[in-house]
Amino acid sequence: MARSRWIGLSAVIVLGIGGYTAWSRMAPREGTDDAQVSGHVNPVATRVGGIVVAIKVTDNQAVKAGDVLVELDPRDYQLAVARAEADLAVAEAAARAANTDVPITTTSARSGQQVADSAAGNADAGLRAADREVEAAQAKVTSARARLTETQARATRAAQDLSRLAPLAAKDEIPRQQFDAATADKHAADAAVASADAAVREAEANLSVAEARRAQAAGMVSQAQSQARAAATAPQQIALSEARASGATANVLLARAALDQAKLNLERATVRAPANGLISRKSVELGQVVQPGQPLMAVTSLEDVWITANFKETQLSKMVAGQHAEIEVDAFGGRTYSGRVDSIAAATGATFSLLPADNATGNFVKVVQRVPVKIVLDNAHEAAAVLRPGMSVNATVYFR
Repeated sequence: MARSRWIGLSAVIVLGIGGYTAWSRMAPREGTDDAQVSGHVNPVATRVGGIVVAIKVTDNQAVKAGDVLVELDPRDYQLAVARAEADLAVAEAAARAANTDVPITTTSARSGQQVADSAAGNADAGLRAADREVEAAQAKVTSARARLTETQARATRAAQDLSRLAPLAAKDEIPRQQFDAATADKHAADAAVASADAAVREAEANLSVAEARRAQAAGMVSQAQSQARAAATAPQQIALSEARASGATANVLLARAALDQAKLNLERATVRAPANGLISRKSVELGQVVQPGQPLMAVTSLEDVWITANFKETQLSKMVAGQHAEIEVDAFGGRTYSGRVDSIAAATGATFSLLPADNATGNFVKVVQRVPVKIVLDNAHEAAAVLRPGMSVNATVYFR
C-alpha cells in the first residue's frame, strides 16, 4: 500500500514537472541575442594638477570607496595653505584695528565741537596746524595718484605681454607655465590698480576731512559757524571709519575663503576611490605631470549589474515592466540566471547615437529599430560575483 502511494506521488511530481516544462516552452515570449551585462564604471580624474609621487593600486585590484589611489606632490599646496593662513592672520589683525577705531572716531567726532569751542582763543595756531594737515593730506593724495598711475602702467604692460603671449600659447610655441605666469601677472596688476584706486579715494577722503578741519579753524570768528562746520564733518569721519571697518571685515572673509580653497586643493592632491569596485583602464605613471580633469583610471563596480537587452520594436507590443526573464550567459557555457523586466527605454538606440539617422533626407529605407530594455537579476549579488559589464548574453522575456 505504501509502495503504491509513493509510486503515485512520484508520478504526480513527474507529471507536474513535465507540465511546467511544456507550459514554459509554450508560453509566449520574446528573445534576443543583442544583449549584454551592464554596470557602473566610475571615472577617476584629478581635480588639481601636479606630479604623481605615489600610485597605491594596480590593474584589476579591488578597492573600497575612499581608498587612496594616487598621490600628487603636495608641497606647492602646503605652501599655498601656509600663505593663506598668514594672509588671514593679517586681515584679521587689520579688521580688529579698524573696528576698534570706529568708537574712537565716533567719540572724537562728537567731541569735536567742544574742542573747537575751547580752542577759540588759539584760532590762528589751529588754522596753521590745519594748513599743515591739509598740505600733508594733499601730499598723500598726490602720492596715491602717482602710485595709481604707476600701477595702471604696469597693468597696461601686463595686458600687452599677455596679448603677445596668447597666440604663442595657442600654438604651443611657449610653455604653458609661462602663459599662466603672464595671466597671473595680469591679474595681480589689475588687483594692484584696484588697490591703488582705493588708496586714492581714501587719501582724497582724508584730504576732505583735513580741509573741513581747516575750514573749522578759519571759521572761529563766528562761534555758530564753527559749530556748524564741526557738526558737518562729524558724520563724514564716522562714515569713513565705518567704511574702513567694513572693508577690513570683507578682507577677512576673502582671506578665509582663500584659505578654505587652499586646504581643499591640498586635500585633492590625494586622489581617492569614488566607489567600491575593481581598478580598470589605469593610465597614470609615477613622475607623470597631470592636469586638472585628466583621467587617471576607472573603478568598475561589480555590486550592481543588470542586463541591457536590445529588442526589436516589433517585439515590444506585449512587453511590460515586471515580466519574468531568463538570461543565458555565453561566457559560462549557457549558464542561466532569472530576472525581471525593470523598464523600457524612452527611445531607440539609434536616437541616442552620435550621428542619428535623419529619415527626412534622401531615399527612405525602413529599418526595424531596437529599443534597450533593462532587466534586473533576481539574485544580483550572486550574479555580480561572476558577471562583468560588457559580457554577451541571450535574454528571453516571458509574457505570462
